[in-house]
Amino acid sequence: MNNQLNRRSFFGLSVAATAAAALAACAPNAPAARKTNRIMPGDPSIARYESRRASTGATVRQKLSPGAFTTTLAGKSITTWGYNGSLAAPVIRGKVGDQLDATVVNGLKDGTSIHWHGLALRNNDDGVPNVTQQAIAAGASYNYSFKLPHPGTYWYHSHVEMQRERALYGALIIEDPNEPLSYDKDWVIVLDDWIDGLDGTPGDVLKGLSRGMTGMAGMSGMGQSSSPPSSAMASMSGMDMGSGAPMSSASPSAGGMSGGYMLMGARSDFLGGDAGDVKYPVHLFNGKTPERPETFDAKPGERVRLRIINAAGDTAYRVGVPGQKITLTHTDGFPVVHKEVDAVVLGMGERIDALLTVRDGYTPVLALAEGKGQRSYGLVSTGTGTAPAMAGLPARLEGTVVDSGQLTADPAVVLPSKTPDRVHALHLTGGMGMYDWGINGHRFDMTTPFANAFEVKIGERVEVKFINDTDMWHPMHIHGHTFQVGESGARKDTVIVRPKQSVTVRFDADNPGQWLTHCHNAYHAERGMMGVFSYTT
Repeated sequence: MNNQLNRRSFFGLSVAATAAAALAACAPNAPAARKTNRIMPGDPSIARYESRRASTGATVRQKLSPGAFTTTLAGKSITTWGYNGSLAAPVIRGKVGDQLDATVVNGLKDGTSIHWHGLALRNNDDGVPNVTQQAIAAGASYNYSFKLPHPGTYWYHSHVEMQRERALYGALIIEDPNEPLSYDKDWVIVLDDWIDGLDGTPGDVLKGLSRGMTGMAGMSGMGQSSSPPSSAMASMSGMDMGSGAPMSSASPSAGGMSGGYMLMGARSDFLGGDAGDVKYPVHLFNGKTPERPETFDAKPGERVRLRIINAAGDTAYRVGVPGQKITLTHTDGFPVVHKEVDAVVLGMGERIDALLTVRDGYTPVLALAEGKGQRSYGLVSTGTGTAPAMAGLPARLEGTVVDSGQLTADPAVVLPSKTPDRVHALHLTGGMGMYDWGINGHRFDMTTPFANAFEVKIGERVEVKFINDTDMWHPMHIHGHTFQVGESGARKDTVIVRPKQSVTVRFDADNPGQWLTHCHNAYHAERGMMGVFSYTT
């Protein structure tokens, strides 16, 4: 990404409007270009809307220092990036109406930022370089300061290129002073797929994927055969192979079949086909690998609120407790009609809150990498019994399995019925052949962020139709708003859109500014599946 956009020109005319005006001036007979008046992050209305939010008068202060550090993971010493020198970043907690004052001191050699995922916060603190701010330069400091607008389970992460694919993410919990849910303890769980330092870097993976899928040279696991195994052919069936360059011949991740870093044969009927693009060496549960799982202490009969966050780049997780149901209570911060399930599937960027009644002994909370045959887990311990070995845990979680987009909103948070004032159709486009993901056939470019923007106006009810024209599933995220799935579905900010299917969501345009929308598969987003919902006057 180009993070050198001039601040003065950025906060004046939009890039798109400026370009249009220049083209019109060069064409002697061209009609005058329409000026687009966008409500930019520095607009006075942003501060006015912030001032209307509830305030407790209290301030939560947090210093975050992104930087390189060395740690041991899966028995190997690695150097990676994280906040405050750890794989597990600080859990930030506050109450609705508290002021969050987060100071970022950038110890990286690259620019960075922080996006506060899921929050309807002030636009100039949303943390998207070239859209809401300039990247925080190497060695520089930056202060994020905004009111915590609504209760729930959220998270924060870098929004610069592939930085989130290291450990630049953490949990943000906003407590409800009038919490109606009854529980004894609260366990925050952050799940992640991990490759950095174990098998290349996230940048290596992106470079390998970007070469596309057409060429079969360097395909791992194929021996001297002239054809890929049947599992790979099944994975490729119906896929647009395009005309990309040969795949990377870099060392593939352990297990499975992959060409360079591209995974093939990982399938999930639940997700509608291909489970993901990348095979990872390990999966993390609060920064820990399965060999040394995190243990959470509780007493028999206590109810634990599990706050589960999927911070992964390319992996959905099927989460549950073997032989015991969990009760789903919230998704993406908002309450749902409670539902007992055997497991829940979380796409990247999604969160789920669930209640677990503790049994005596050790209770494993499993996170299975959906369709990839891998797992991670943590343990709830009452101080008795023997911790189960990983080899003894089940490889599958069956029964009642849902994703949070299939839940029903609690009546208290259902949007009032209203005919949409504006409808935007977002066709999810591209394919594995060229690895050229986009929206409506357009690959997003951070140097011209408002090209093909989806315009809205303050006060409108906006309907968004996510129409998946691809053979992959996509967890689609909208910044700065929560939407409702369908007429009475869950209130969310990230939703799974399966291959060749559509999901319709609605939100109220009540938070002016410039807001990114994108697939939360890190590699799909970086290769172009992004756009901007642009407030105009």
